[in-house]
Amino acid sequence: MTDTLAVAGGRVLTPELAVVEADVLVDADAGDILEVAPDLAGDADGVLDAADGLVIPGLVNAHCHAAMTLLRGYADDEPLETWLRDHVWPVEAELGPDDVRVGTELGLVEMVRSGVTAFADMYFHVDEVADAVERAGVRARLGHGVVTVGKDDEAAREDLDESVAVAERLDGAAEGRIRTAVMPHSLTTVSDDLLAQAADRARDAAVPIHFHLNETEAEVEPIVDEHGVRPSEHADDLGLLREDTFVAHGVHTDAAEIETLAERGTAVVHCPASNMKLASGMAPVQELLDAGVPVALGTDGAASNNDLDVFDEMRDAAMLGKLAADDAAAVDAESAVRMATTGGAAALGFDSGRIEAGANADLAVLDLDAAHLTPEHDLVSHLVYAARGGDVRHTVCDGEVLMRDRDVLAFDDAAVRERAQQHAEAVVSRAEE
Repeated sequence: MTDTLAVAGGRVLTPELAVVEADVLVDADAGDILEVAPDLAGDADGVLDAADGLVIPGLVNAHCHAAMTLLRGYADDEPLETWLRDHVWPVEAELGPDDVRVGTELGLVEMVRSGVTAFADMYFHVDEVADAVERAGVRARLGHGVVTVGKDDEAAREDLDESVAVAERLDGAAEGRIRTAVMPHSLTTVSDDLLAQAADRARDAAVPIHFHLNETEAEVEPIVDEHGVRPSEHADDLGLLREDTFVAHGVHTDAAEIETLAERGTAVVHCPASNMKLASGMAPVQELLDAGVPVALGTDGAASNNDLDVFDEMRDAAMLGKLAADDAAAVDAESAVRMATTGGAAALGFDSGRIEAGANADLAVLDLDAAHLTPEHDLVSHLVYAARGGDVRHTVCDGEVLMRDRDVLAFDDAAVRERAQQHAEAVVSRAEE
């Protein structure tokens, strides 16, 4: 017998971004949407109240380092290279498996509470990340981040071996909610030889590749100086750009690179808040969209954002996109919503990001009973320019309720925050000794 759940009594955001009066009937066993239509509550085994709410696809955070919640507010207001090399990497060197587990749990509580049902995570101690993801009930594309700067040949090879081994071991875990990728950090932090090997080994393992691309001008210049080509072309020469590849940032991407990305079908994950905070620049998002490049949204880590709220990213993407294009019509609200839903799901390879029969039952219910969401001239506009993570009432992933009436079911919120505070203080103390 099928166990069904009706998300009922509210309105639903359709794949066409229309708002209709309807319920969503979910197969809680299979984790799929069965039907979207009025008056489905009577056919369900359970009901999740969406009255005065808007049911939207679960949001997708397509580039994140969840455990970096432990570094939230640490070493702010520094440029990227200084921030990484002088502050972040020394602290990260002190992180153990328990620290990563606690930081990831904190990030998961934050994301579930803001309607995120899927994310991509590049970090280390990935088994701990995977355990936390399994417990939380969300969907994730996970990978071990490879950095070979400062390592001898043997240690560098071992780092890549770890990324491939993690990808092979964990792909399909958590009843299929966890998928994996090989994740070299960037073209300037991993040697060319190992980048090419990463491309080959990811292909052999049948998993995607994820890496940082063109985040700052300082990442572009060394590639041009050494190879005489732009980074996207160099990445393509190494075999890194494929239809299942997704890259983070893409800030300093020129017209020829945009054409290459479009031809390869490689997705770009736009991280506007992090790019602004680190003064990395303004990505040419409207140009990417116009060229047919798949575009998703990511928060990056909480150390450079400083939160994991994808509603904030939608607003920032729309605002920054207008400045970058010098056009108030650029990166409109509909584009931002699609980047946070269907765009993110497609980039990560998940059958979610839309509310229709057959799709993954990954949903969030936005409470519209708020002064900042009144009047209701245009609810798609509200999602981008007015809503915030704290407006989410319920979160559902794979047909399972993860948050009901703001209560995250898998974790004790207060206990997670207390442990995170303790671990954050301890790891910074060790790094600064």
